[in-house]
Amino acid sequence: TPMPTYMSGDDIREAFLSYFEAQGHSRVASSSLIPVGDPTLLLTTAGMVQFKPYYSGEAAPPNQRLTSSQKSFRTVDIDEVGDATHLTLFEMLGNFSIGDYFKKDAIRFALDMLDTKLGLPRERFAITVHDTDEEALGLWQDVGVPASRIYKFGDADNWWGPAGDEGPCGPCSELHYDFGEGRGCLQSDCGPNCENIMNAAGEVCNRYVELWNLVFMQFYHHLDGQRTPLPAPSIDTGLGLERAAVVMQDVPTIYETDIFRPMVQRAEEIAAKRWGADRDTDYALAAIAEHGRSATFLIADGVAPGNEGRGYVLRRLIRRAIRHGRLLGLEDPFLGNIAEVTIDKMGGVYPELVNNQEFIYTVIRLEEERFFQNADRGMRILGEGDESGIVSVRRRLAKEISDLAYIKACLDNPGLLYNRITQATVDVVQPIVKPQVQRNLTDPLHDLLKQTANALKDPLYEKIEGLRDIVLKKVQEEALKLIGTVSGEEAFLLWDTYGFPVEMTQEIARGQGVAVDIAGFEREMEAQRERGRASAQFGEERAKIRLYESLGVGATRFLGYDQINASSPIVGLIADDAAVSEALAGQDVEVVLVQTPFYAEGGGQVGDAGILTGPDGSVEVRDTQAVMPDVIVHFGRVSAGVVRLGDTVDAQVDPVRRQDTARNHTATHMLHAALREVLGAHVRQAGSLVAPDRLRFDFSHVQPVTQAELWQVQLLVNEKIRANASVRRDEDTYASAIRRGALAFFGDRYGDRVRLIEIANGDTFSFEVCGGTHVGHTGEVGSVYILGESGIGAGMRRLEAVSGRAAERLVWERFSQQDGVSRMLQTSPPELEARVGDLLAEIDDLRRQLEATERRNALQAAELLLDMRQDVNGVSVLAARVDASNADSLREISDWLRDKMGSGIVILGAVINDRPTISIGITRDLVAAGADAREYARDLGRIIGGGGGGRADMAQAGGRDASRLDDAIAGAPDLARQKTA
Repeated sequence: TPMPTYMSGDDIREAFLSYFEAQGHSRVASSSLIPVGDPTLLLTTAGMVQFKPYYSGEAAPPNQRLTSSQKSFRTVDIDEVGDATHLTLFEMLGNFSIGDYFKKDAIRFALDMLDTKLGLPRERFAITVHDTDEEALGLWQDVGVPASRIYKFGDADNWWGPAGDEGPCGPCSELHYDFGEGRGCLQSDCGPNCENIMNAAGEVCNRYVELWNLVFMQFYHHLDGQRTPLPAPSIDTGLGLERAAVVMQDVPTIYETDIFRPMVQRAEEIAAKRWGADRDTDYALAAIAEHGRSATFLIADGVAPGNEGRGYVLRRLIRRAIRHGRLLGLEDPFLGNIAEVTIDKMGGVYPELVNNQEFIYTVIRLEEERFFQNADRGMRILGEGDESGIVSVRRRLAKEISDLAYIKACLDNPGLLYNRITQATVDVVQPIVKPQVQRNLTDPLHDLLKQTANALKDPLYEKIEGLRDIVLKKVQEEALKLIGTVSGEEAFLLWDTYGFPVEMTQEIARGQGVAVDIAGFEREMEAQRERGRASAQFGEERAKIRLYESLGVGATRFLGYDQINASSPIVGLIADDAAVSEALAGQDVEVVLVQTPFYAEGGGQVGDAGILTGPDGSVEVRDTQAVMPDVIVHFGRVSAGVVRLGDTVDAQVDPVRRQDTARNHTATHMLHAALREVLGAHVRQAGSLVAPDRLRFDFSHVQPVTQAELWQVQLLVNEKIRANASVRRDEDTYASAIRRGALAFFGDRYGDRVRLIEIANGDTFSFEVCGGTHVGHTGEVGSVYILGESGIGAGMRRLEAVSGRAAERLVWERFSQQDGVSRMLQTSPPELEARVGDLLAEIDDLRRQLEATERRNALQAAELLLDMRQDVNGVSVLAARVDASNADSLREISDWLRDKMGSGIVILGAVINDRPTISIGITRDLVAAGADAREYARDLGRIIGGGGGGRADMAQAGGRDASRLDDAIAGAPDLARQKTA
């Protein structure tokens, strides 16, 4: 069969989308790789992710027929990337039916599109169906696919979904392309999903490539594992653009298509290597190209490197690419080059790449610089390309104990292996992990050998022929397993100290036949989390909320968007963690009403405060929370009289607190928009606090915001305030709001209907999904002042600010402070900075004079110490306690006395910051004769409850017990007598 006519990746994409538009489908733009409004999913994994609300019936689609080219990301294959087929980022072409057509038309469209648009011959297709789906089997035969080309498989191959922990799912039918009998494993049983090995390199058969997956959505998978029928059967399909390009361009791998070739070529140029030279080079070039492209897309959508979640995925990609670059000899950052080619190649289809290119380059550069500093040491410790590492040591030891005679010798003398391990690790494994490696090897092996040796003393092993050899073999297997596994402790140390993703440690170790104890690594990680939790400072916990279900109350109607007072009966009353019928003055209570104007804490905005006034008493409300879905609870104290279940109360929100909070909430939206305008569209909200007196805004950004940038942000926000822009409120479906360009907070889950806040004065400045309270016009905010900006984690920054009354108070306080300091320093406010500078210069000069005087006095006092020298075995020894303010001063006195003595040993002690410190200095002639100051430091350090170290001519000891310092100094001559004997 002749091969199809060449088509570029862009041509394939457009052919697919235009075909389905002609079949009544609406073309939908690709959504972000970060699934907005879906906390069940880490990254967008398929084209249907943005359509999940349509499939589940939570929202109505704009058209029951949709088509898209969706950028998608899957993390399961990261460690395989570099071979001929695996990717992390890919484009998924898809057509979707939301309760319109089903299996028959989906099958018909697929064959027709491949035939009329791509020109693929039908005899090249092989079809797979779920082994229970007789309907699909019959439909494929109805359109002319012979039964011999249709294969049945189970859930592992032909069941799809859900995308995440819950969502639509169903059986699927895959359309495979057959490259022909001359390709792949060449076995007679070859077919779709073939797992036969096709060459000496261990590569799996590639004769058949899965081209298109037709998913027949029939069920919704719930978090509890149950599956319920969808309101209407639907279709979700996925045709991999990169795989289609392999077919249409008749190339062996995805990296030789026009989609990847520019990135691979740039990698070739950077590394001065040639694609096709050898398998290892091709693998490394492919990994660099793929990971560089994937990282570019992730960063463009707002992902920043980190140690958790999406940030960790990005960090793994960048660091794995760096590792493969190092294998090619690259010693300087290089991934920015791959990002540049990616943007040039794909920016026309995905404009976010162009819009965020400077941010992309910055993130990649910073992450590369961070890891390049540690990459060499980490890889050397692990042993990739270096015989002194953990893996190399284990490999050599494993080779030695592969000899049964050696195991037998070790059983007769368990110390033999112990000494061999010590010898193998003492000079080669890096100091940071050497103690762990020695302990993790020697302790379990020593125990294994001793226990076995004791057991073999039983005469039974001599009587039964061959039993002893069986035991030896078993011991050998256990020893090989212990030696051939990098411990969890070692893997964690590499991760914690050098930022080595454990998956990279696994990959490097696996390449040398060594395993990694992942369970042990996870235990170390959890222990670190426990330490973090134990050291964290927790605020006062809110009173435990119980019994609400037993109250039987319905959803609370919220009135607070339009009014700040309302009347309602009390339908729930709790005091002292118990449901009560009444509460008296002084009691803390939790009150539930049928309807309320009080805003419950949410979206970063704190809950309202105010007062509930009843016929016989009142409640001072201090906070408002939604403790159950749609149930609003007022937390407060009965301030007067008695309140009873069933009383009708007047609910009055504190108007000043509400207005101040609303000002700060509108200010956060304006700050978000201004940050995106000044820093780039990659900026995304990561959290916030909106209180009456201040606001805090967390956002994604990888480096500190400069003072100039902060000024631009503040200036832009206050310009919008002075323009008195309208703050418009609206409602829409969630899906429609996102299509209209509204920003949503990643990780939050939204219902079908959402509230929208748009700040506009002609052009839209800010447009977000938000359920909080806001002012009517920006002029009501008054002004906004940024208090500061700081980092709160990898790729995350925090901005703090005030607005309205708090901003006015801040300005007054700062002016008052400035005037007060000016009066104290007898200068005017404009000259204050210069006056302070002069005073600091004077203080520095006085400090230098004082230090010089102290040094001169200390040396003069030290000269008197020369009379305290003792002759010890012909060596001059000076041991004394002195006064020294710091370790440097103590060392300076010691050096001065040593030089004055000409030949001898100086031992000086002092208590510095409540800790005993001893300095030892030895002249060069004595060092040449064998004296070592480090030995004195270790011995004297033990006396004061510590240890010591340093050089042979100068060392220092430190301890915890200052009361033993005099004993240590008094015993120093005797110590010298022992060492000079």
